[in-house]
This record gives sequence, structure tokens and C-alpha cells, in this order.
Amino acid sequence: MASGNKIKNRVDVLGERYRARAAGLSPQLQTVVRYIHENREAVVEATAMEIAAATQSSDATVVRAVQALGFAGLRDLKKTLVAWFGPAMNSEEKMITTVGELSCDINSGIDFVLGGHKRACDALSEPHNRQAISAAVALLIEARQVGLFGINASGVLADYSRRLFVRIGIPAVALNRSGVALAEQLIALQRGDVLIMMAQKSAHREGLTTVKEAKRLGIPIILLTNATDSFFAKEADVVINVPRGGEDGRMPLHGTVLVCLEMLILSVASATASRTVKTMKRIQDLNRSMKPGKK
Repeated sequence: MASGNKIKNRVDVLGERYRARAAGLSPQLQTVVRYIHENREAVVEATAMEIAAATQSSDATVVRAVQALGFAGLRDLKKTLVAWFGPAMNSEEKMITTVGELSCDINSGIDFVLGGHKRACDALSEPHNRQAISAAVALLIEARQVGLFGINASGVLADYSRRLFVRIGIPAVALNRSGVALAEQLIALQRGDVLIMMAQKSAHREGLTTVKEAKRLGIPIILLTNATDSFFAKEADVVINVPRGGEDGRMPLHGTVLVCLEMLILSVASATASRTVKTMKRIQDLNRSMKPGKK
């Protein structure tokens, strides 16, 4: 059975309680319970203080709101949400599902990847995405530095894109680690920067922390995602819809995200051609100075 069907068959305890009780609560409590209901992935990873900050309330108000929904506390609410979401499929399971659905010949694999990328490219060329890309390029042209957030496979794309931004004359930093290593990367962000995020529906702590730091510094966020209704999408200044496939537990295609990144970088390079050419010439001069026989 597909993972989406499994979720549909579970009882939505939070949703039922929200619909039954929200209308009878005070306006302040309604704001908090509405946020909890609409941002479930973020709530699973958030503290009471983080929810309070997101709803412009207090941690005591968050606790009262959770209890008003019939939960013993925030831990009880999170336990209920985790049970409703169910275990996420890991990369191994997605690969097994994908391979199992393909027939045993080379063409089926070729068609799967080409079909997925064709659908993604068609989506990227739609008017709303063209407008979003134009808005993103306008921000990037004026950026002091570009931060590129992505973890796991997206972390590799963050490293690659960082090099491309540097090559066209824009300082860039990859934000692709976890724990204290990510904190060390985040400390490099400053006002005047622009953040590109590669994130989907799961509001993991790395992403939440990165968004929080960007908001603190007033850094605009450009989100590349297939989850246009996620917590990250609500926090972003520009959202570019990048289909990746991966429906019904199948393997997502990360190449579609790379296509979008290269579109952004090339557009910025062409809009700032003199800076791009000057930087590339300087890189070549430095490279030649390291050749044998050069002094």
C-alpha cells in the first residue's frame, strides 16, 4: 500500500479536535491552535518557545492551547502527530519501490528519468515559475553573499552551486551540515545576504534553525521545493515550484533541482556580465600563476 494511502486511513486526532474545539476558544488561543493545525511538520520539531515566536504569543499560551485541544502537553501532541504521519520512507525503501515498478529492461529506467525531467522542465517554464525565477534573480543580483541550504543529496548541490556563484563574482557559502557544523556555517550569514533553500515538506530542525537565523538578519529566502504548502513555503519570500517526482514512495529526481539552480546562476551571470567576465579573468590569471615555470 502506498504511503499516501496509509496516511489517509489513519484517524486525524488533531484535525477532529481542532474542528470541534477551535471556535470556542479565545482569539489568542485560536491563533495558536490554527498554527499547530496548519504547520504540523514544524510543530513536531519545535519547542514551545519556537511555536510562541511563530504565533507572537508566549510559551504559556502555547501550553494552554495544546491542552485546550485535549492533549496532556506538547509531548503528547507530538506523539500523536508522529503516529499520524507514520514512519517516513528512507532512501533504500524508495529505491526498492522504484526499481520494483520498472520492468526489467534498460528502456524503463531511461523513460522514468527522462519523463520525470520533462515534466519538471515543463513546470519550470510555466508563467508563475518564470515570474518567481525573475524575482529570485533580482534579489540575487543585489546580494552581498548567497547562502545555499540543503542537506543530504541537496547538500551536494549546495556545494556545486556555491562554486558557480563564486565563479560569477558573488561570494557564497554552503549550509549543508548538521549540529555544530551547521552552526559554524550559519555564523557566516550577514545582513545583505540572500538565502536559497532546497527543502521539501519535512520541517526538520536544520531547516527551522536556518530560517530563524535568516529572519533575524532580514535575509530574503528563495525556496526551491515541490511542497508549495509547507512551513518553508510560508516563510519564503520567493517560492519556485520544482517537481522532483517521488510520488507514492518512488525515488525523487534531484537533477530537476540542479536545472533550476543553473537557471538562476546563468540568469544572474548574464544580468551582471561585466562582473562575471572580470571575475572569470581573475580566476584564470590566478590559475596560470600556479602553472609550472610561472613566478
